[in-house]
Amino acid sequence: MPAPASVLDKVAALAARGFSLDTSPLTRALYSSDASLYRVPPAAVARPAGVAELVALVDAARESGLPLTSRGAGTSIAGNAVGQGLVVDCSRLDRIVHVDASARAAVVEPGVVPATLTAAAASAGLRFGPDPSTADRCTIGGMIGNNACGARALGYGRTADNILGLDVVTGTGERLSLSSGSWHRPDSATLDALERLVRKHLGLIRTEFGRFPRQVSGYSLEHLLPERGFDVARFLAGSEGTLAVVTGARVRLVEDLPHVALVVVGYPSMSAAADATPSVLPFGPTAVEGLDRRIVEVVRARQGHAAIPGLPPGEGWLFVELTDADPESLAGRAAAVLQAAGGLGGEIVADPGRAARLWRIRADGAGLAAVGLARPAHAGWEDAAVPPAALGAYLRDFDALLRAHGLEGLPYGHFGEGCVHVRIDFDLSSAPGVAGYRRFVEEAADLAARHGGSCSGEHGDGRARSELLGRLYSPQALALFAAVKHLFDPDNLLNPGVLVAPRPLDADLRLPSVAASRLPRLDPAFAAEAHRCTGVAKCLADTGHVMCPSYQATGKEKDSTRGRARTLQEMVNGTLVTGGWRAPEVHEALDLCLSCKACASECPTGVDIAALKSRVLDEAYRHRLRPRSHYTLGRLPLWGRLVTAVPGLPALANAVLAAPGLQRLARAIAGVDSRRLLPRFNPRPARRQRVRRDEGRPVVVWVDSFTDTLDAAPLAPLLAVLAGAGFAPTVLGSTACCGLPWITTGQRAAAARQLRRSLDVLHPIVAAGTPVVGLEPSCIAVWRGDAASLVDDPRVAQVASGVHTLAELLEEAGWQPPDLSGTVVVAQPHCHHSSVIGWAADERLLARTGAQVVRVAGCCGLAGNFGVERGHYETSVAVARTHLLPAVEAAGPDAVLLADGFSCRLQLADLAHRRALTLAELLLPPSTPPTPAQSGPKPPSTAV
Repeated sequence: MPAPASVLDKVAALAARGFSLDTSPLTRALYSSDASLYRVPPAAVARPAGVAELVALVDAARESGLPLTSRGAGTSIAGNAVGQGLVVDCSRLDRIVHVDASARAAVVEPGVVPATLTAAAASAGLRFGPDPSTADRCTIGGMIGNNACGARALGYGRTADNILGLDVVTGTGERLSLSSGSWHRPDSATLDALERLVRKHLGLIRTEFGRFPRQVSGYSLEHLLPERGFDVARFLAGSEGTLAVVTGARVRLVEDLPHVALVVVGYPSMSAAADATPSVLPFGPTAVEGLDRRIVEVVRARQGHAAIPGLPPGEGWLFVELTDADPESLAGRAAAVLQAAGGLGGEIVADPGRAARLWRIRADGAGLAAVGLARPAHAGWEDAAVPPAALGAYLRDFDALLRAHGLEGLPYGHFGEGCVHVRIDFDLSSAPGVAGYRRFVEEAADLAARHGGSCSGEHGDGRARSELLGRLYSPQALALFAAVKHLFDPDNLLNPGVLVAPRPLDADLRLPSVAASRLPRLDPAFAAEAHRCTGVAKCLADTGHVMCPSYQATGKEKDSTRGRARTLQEMVNGTLVTGGWRAPEVHEALDLCLSCKACASECPTGVDIAALKSRVLDEAYRHRLRPRSHYTLGRLPLWGRLVTAVPGLPALANAVLAAPGLQRLARAIAGVDSRRLLPRFNPRPARRQRVRRDEGRPVVVWVDSFTDTLDAAPLAPLLAVLAGAGFAPTVLGSTACCGLPWITTGQRAAAARQLRRSLDVLHPIVAAGTPVVGLEPSCIAVWRGDAASLVDDPRVAQVASGVHTLAELLEEAGWQPPDLSGTVVVAQPHCHHSSVIGWAADERLLARTGAQVVRVAGCCGLAGNFGVERGHYETSVAVARTHLLPAVEAAGPDAVLLADGFSCRLQLADLAHRRALTLAELLLPPSTPPTPAQSGPKPPSTAV
């Protein structure tokens, strides 16, 4: 949907006035969607660096007649943060101006992340109350726009309840500084007219608005009643940026009570759990959450049985959280809740760790709801709320409505306030499916209305539900909405199409436009994978996880998992990003992707950008000249085998690469950054090492290409540990390359050939029942991940299950590791180890050593060929400085550095000048203790 010429003219006029507006196709692609079903490419994007710039932008847009949509983190699920004109990204306005602990208040700019504010207030025992599921990346400005709530709004209130004051610019250009709870207000023609309008409609407002806390749909006019103090600041919460632009806020902070109890109760069904909810509310819970077997099974299927701690008997559950300053009072309240709740059984969870795991079911289940059904599940009707007393009946009727339409959903929600979230498997890829979607949401709105409810309980109406307001409110109420809008924004420039004069709910849907494009017909699987991303933006959160290392380093949306997915979605669409596989926007977005695969496991929907990047590179360079690094680094195992196969040639090659002039030339030819170390070739292939046959269980050691040709040091310790654990190891003498460098550089046909040859070598061993242990985690991960998409062969699954990490094999054998008490170990798991294989076996094994293990949360930054290639050095170093290097520095020089990944060890040697040990080296028998990391030799390399 191209922007109208008149809009483009207005954008050009603003740019001519000196405003920094980004009209590039890449940026417009990044902001074409939020976390909703909708796609509306903006004409331009602005990212103001200060409040003054934001105010000037609003004034300029108003004067030129350019529509303006405010945006925080873009996590809006109802299409509240997309617009055809100017999208203003307020996320850089993230200054916490002041925290006043004595007044329990804070002054913030609109881009402040609520979790950041809570962290800043924690030293005073305070927090920002509302905690939506996106609290670690959404913004307070966005929360004000939607009147966001979260699981603990029952105890701490909605965003509106926590507003003490707002600074805004209205659509008329007025600057208003509003205080909540005070009749004093600024001189304002708009506010005078608003008060007159309210006084004319007191009866209407008193009867239709503010009937229960989660009645978020429409404008919250109840705050303007005289008995509520004509509270315009709180009224603006939930207006979705249609009346004013927030430039600052004064918010309430609440006491974070020190003692917490969780009561879990089981019921025959989720609707039965909802029926019981009113019985626990008198005890003042902070949160009452409901879920059922469907969510639990989704988490179990994705994360395994270990992810589900014991639950009371039943098919539906209530999680009731209580907080208190007095532990005895808390215990009494918890016991009273358990008695009042009834149900099939329940318990008071005293262990904080177990309570956290139970809450994780709720949190992860919500994230997995979009991919937990046989078909993709979508938002659109994901946020209805009814009075809590009506919730059980509503859920039974809602399930019946789903069945009547042949749909499935995964409901859960904030039962204490009657709010139900659900993702539903709508068919949005065809015209009949979209028509069915419309029929369903219309009937669902009627159902919510019959139960006295609201279409939205915290996400706002946006483009998804604004059209449905007429099914909840009278014509007089809708006319009042329009009158209020006209007072604040007479030219309809602020977030047009939302709440008043709404766009049709089935207009601007993203997926129907995909069906009209050529690429999905040619490659439907790629299109489907690109659209796994729903935009909830966990990749933007500072949560101490790996995803997304490049975004953590640059802070740019294009370098996030979501940004890359959005760009690929626009490539699939073909109307904004028009170059297909070779589109420069696509390659710019993918350039800094480290192919770490963290998104495949950490993204709630499991989008695998590394696999999509591999496919893009494969298609883009098909029958074309590739970058030099694809021929050198992308085929490094081949060159390594050729060099090490000839006696004396490795020494000659190493000598040549050590000569300064030739070294520079070699880097230039290979496409390697001049600041990088170059690995040295082994004198001979490591796989030719002879092993004395010991008594014990046979095991075959698979020597990967990196160990075989570049760093043989890990092999001997591995053999020694295996022998000490009662195995009789044999080194696999044949080449069995997994093809990883070919995969990451998009040479997929060549990678498939490597894998087929390796299958011929490895499968007979595995089929005979002999376990195979690998040294390089990234190579093992190929068998458990990418191999199945490259080679259609049933042997892949058998090899994947038969090739183990050292920790997995030792754990299976019940081996007791040496006592390393007093040793500090800084462990850097390879990203593919964490994301594809899982590092749990290593973690358990290390715990049994008694060592103090510090696990590095992020990526090392080298990531195979990525950090070596010219143009990536700065990002590679920035990624290392995010988690790895600070952890190494904090642990001190006596700590042992642990890294099984070849690239991780190379990065540590290059940037920290420290030698990292492999797990086998760390676990060597006591007669050969591990050498402290700073004193051992560095990995074979050529220094600059």
